[in-house]
Amino acid sequence: MRISDVLRGKGASVATVDPGTTVAGLIRALAEHNVGALVVVDTDSVVGIVSERDIVRKLVEHGGELLNATVADIMTADVVTCVPEDSVDSLAATMTERRIRHMPVVVDGKLTGIVSIGDVVKVRISQLETDRDQLQSYIAQG
Repeated sequence: MRISDVLRGKGASVATVDPGTTVAGLIRALAEHNVGALVVVDTDSVVGIVSERDIVRKLVEHGGELLNATVADIMTADVVTCVPEDSVDSLAATMTERRIRHMPVVVDGKLTGIVSIGDVVKVRISQLETDRDQLQSYIAQG
């Protein structure tokens, strides 16, 4: 299964944030969209990603003053991305090895979707259920 198949099933909408947004605004956006991470975009280009974990870790360092900092101050700028043609299995391996929970999908430098570790797990469970059903059917016929 490919990433394009995952996006076809879940949709390609992505919650984004501007790098100049304050951390307080970021927290509001995370709650509003009910997501754990936002892709940071500047004129349609992915420039970072920021998650609840990033906020918590920086909050320990900076306390309440962090709320006035900008997303650019706390985001991960070295963003690992994928393309729709990538396989779910290769993405799962990369996410596990790099300890990444959200991976933006990019085509020709443009953000076209996002895949979470939850999406990957959902696909794997579906694949395992299909395999199980096929095996049960094979055994019942034998």
